[in-house]
Amino acid sequence: VQLVESGGGMVQPGGSLRLSCVASGFTFAEYYMTWVRQAPGKGPEWVSRISFDSIPFYANAVKGRFTISRDNSKNTVYLQMNNLKPEDTALYYCARGYGSDYKGQGTQVTVSS
Repeated sequence: VQLVESGGGMVQPGGSLRLSCVASGFTFAEYYMTWVRQAPGKGPEWVSRISFDSIPFYANAVKGRFTISRDNSKNTVYLQMNNLKPEDTALYYCARGYGSDYKGQGTQVTVSS
């Protein structure tokens, strides 16, 4: 199983980023996929999850600003992040299933003016 995230970077407050996670080594279409973030000095925080049939779920902290989606033909899950805030600064990684299974190395998102 391999999960590779990309798309992170540094943006100003109010900006946008789109994260991608390409999966391999398993039947992607059969699994929920989860985005988790971890800020410096804090524990992991669940951000969003998408079912195998593309039903999305969001943490209250990101609801209305983030959109999760998936393309099963490309084995890829996305996280569109709009109206970013400094408190969104974290290492973002995707995980298979509900977040306690395999996960990637992560991509850094920094929101700062």
